[in-house]
Amino acid sequence: MSKKKKKYYTVWKGHKTGVFDNWNDCKAQITNFDGAQYKSFPTFDAAKAALKGNYFDYVGKNKSFKSELSAEQLKKIGQPNYNSISVDAASSGNPGKMEYRGVDTKTQKQLFIQGPFEEGTNNIGEFLAIVHGLALLKKNNSNRIIYTDSRTAISWVKKKTCNTKLERNAKNKVLFELVDRAVDWLKNNSYSTVIVKWETKAWGEIPADFGRK
Repeated sequence: MSKKKKKYYTVWKGHKTGVFDNWNDCKAQITNFDGAQYKSFPTFDAAKAALKGNYFDYVGKNKSFKSELSAEQLKKIGQPNYNSISVDAASSGNPGKMEYRGVDTKTQKQLFIQGPFEEGTNNIGEFLAIVHGLALLKKNNSNRIIYTDSRTAISWVKKKTCNTKLERNAKNKVLFELVDRAVDWLKNNSYSTVIVKWETKAWGEIPADFGRK
């Protein structure tokens, strides 16, 4: 079994900001902190340098990614369609604090962001992100496609339902109100937008990735 690579965590917004050398210390700074901003890095120097910059300058960056697929496989998959937006979600726990966002695939400019919600799951966030993207593109009469790295969310959108096992309670009431609105939108709107699975093994993390643990 290969040894797990050590990570360092930069916290831009949290109970305490700074660089932390383990996930538990990082998690303590972001738990129950609205709008927490954090990301992992492979070295202490990289994490320290990032702390001096802006959170959104580092989220979703994949410049160092090198695919392990063969040249033939990469050729078959091809390159991403940059006439698109990319969506993703992040959840600290399952369930846990969750947020989602959408970005321009090429420039990684953030187009929308929602959360953090106090209790949610990654699948719910991925589902909501796709529907949010669909509504945005329809409103703007755009022919762009949507990339997501969640097959589960794609399935839920096609079935026009959020098939989560998370039970409703007072803590996630606001989130489920948003889920209900999303399901209602799917049932009452038609769209021509194509939803495509992001090829992570070929292209690296999806541009909307929050860059977390």
